[in-house]
Amino acid sequence: MKTLLATALPLIALFASPALAAPQRGDMMIRHVSVIDVEHGRANADQAVVLRGADIVAVGPDRAISKAWRTPSAIEGKGRFLIPALWDMHVHFGGGPDLIEENKALLPLYVAHGITTIRDCSGDLPDSVLTWRHDIASGSLFGPRLLTSGAKIEGIAPVWKGTIEVGSRADVDAAITRLQQRDHVDFVKITDSTLKPDLFLYAVAQAKAHGLRSSGHIPMALTVGQAVDAGISSIEHLDYAYKAGVKDEAAIAADFAAGRIDRAEANRRLDAGFDTDTAMAAYRHFAAKGVFVTPTLNGSRILAYLDRDSHATDPYLAYIGPKLRKTYDWRIQRAAGADPAATAARHDHFERMAAILPLLQKAGVAIIAGTDAGFLNSFNYPGIGLHDELSLFVKEGLTPTQALSAATRAGPAWFGQLDRYGSVEAGKAADLVLLDRNPLQDINATRAIATVVMRGKSYDRAALDAMLADTKARVADWKKAP
Repeated sequence: MKTLLATALPLIALFASPALAAPQRGDMMIRHVSVIDVEHGRANADQAVVLRGADIVAVGPDRAISKAWRTPSAIEGKGRFLIPALWDMHVHFGGGPDLIEENKALLPLYVAHGITTIRDCSGDLPDSVLTWRHDIASGSLFGPRLLTSGAKIEGIAPVWKGTIEVGSRADVDAAITRLQQRDHVDFVKITDSTLKPDLFLYAVAQAKAHGLRSSGHIPMALTVGQAVDAGISSIEHLDYAYKAGVKDEAAIAADFAAGRIDRAEANRRLDAGFDTDTAMAAYRHFAAKGVFVTPTLNGSRILAYLDRDSHATDPYLAYIGPKLRKTYDWRIQRAAGADPAATAARHDHFERMAAILPLLQKAGVAIIAGTDAGFLNSFNYPGIGLHDELSLFVKEGLTPTQALSAATRAGPAWFGQLDRYGSVEAGKAADLVLLDRNPLQDINATRAIATVVMRGKSYDRAALDAMLADTKARVADWKKAP
């Protein structure tokens, strides 16, 4: 009897061993792919990635994963590179109620370009955007995951429409309560058209006190450091970061606040006063406070050089509705009306702004990729604009890895969501982009998209092209309409 048991036990152990366990089940496997580890700037070759529902459930060497898992469908990734999906952290929707459908038609353009999350930084259609956010999350509207500020906080009778107007601290308190409790916004946007400087700082501080992240346009009468110390979470547009590097920023802000100089003179003094040591001290303070910067560099470049490129023959205009395109006219006419000296100053201003990008990186500031695409911002196109932004990041001194991180990890980090997004790992969201080339070697490889996976569903090149074709057809129909 002992002999029989001794013989049987190894057989029982053999059949019970994990190596012979039944394969686990997933929905899809991406095989033989090089997985890009953006955080460490390396490509891990010959990997397999298993998806189940909206989750990544396994990542590892292809031979081991393919033995341990079974899926009804597979994507061959040999010779290709898999990255976390892209985020555009500064977009806009607006132009008035007549443009709602043209704005909504922009949503698939983001997905077609590998962007599965966007951060709406407020326009004049906040209620529509809040509805889209819900409909996308529920699956009744196709588009990228939408994170929004809802209506921006502004002063009384501001230039910008679609705002919550505040003229007192009580108004600010009511605005924060509405945004948080009624609209359930993802963050707060605060701008400076007519908002009093003291209320700007109060609104930033109150947002922070209520656990809300904030971004915005900082009043000229304040220093950038004051906004940082009040608790602002991200600085939108490189101009403000440049302003923080001006040695006499505080004196310029005080003179403007007292009415001793106008905005034109304040800008002239700011343009002439940049100091690298001052800037690096300010940027190290940003980093210490956890303040991110969204440069929106490509939008600034387009506007700076409208005298050299009218964009009249841009192929991408075929995806922009006629009423949306009409909103471009305001900035186009402003640029066209500038004299040669003003035009040259515009060029110079952009080049000096762009030059601070590597300083921010060196100081340890988290740089966010965002485009400012949408209405008003002429020829700054949803989707492709993010790839143009990344190309500019590298042109101005970032490495491809740093640029890629700005579009895949900085957004999740800002929202406190790196546990779910920003890498290709088990337990993370199944939001991925399969590329034909290695983006760590050439950032323009982010444009070479073979497949997009969003919320666990894959869209191959044909499906992505169909999204573009559908938007183009809708725009063509709108152009024909009387």
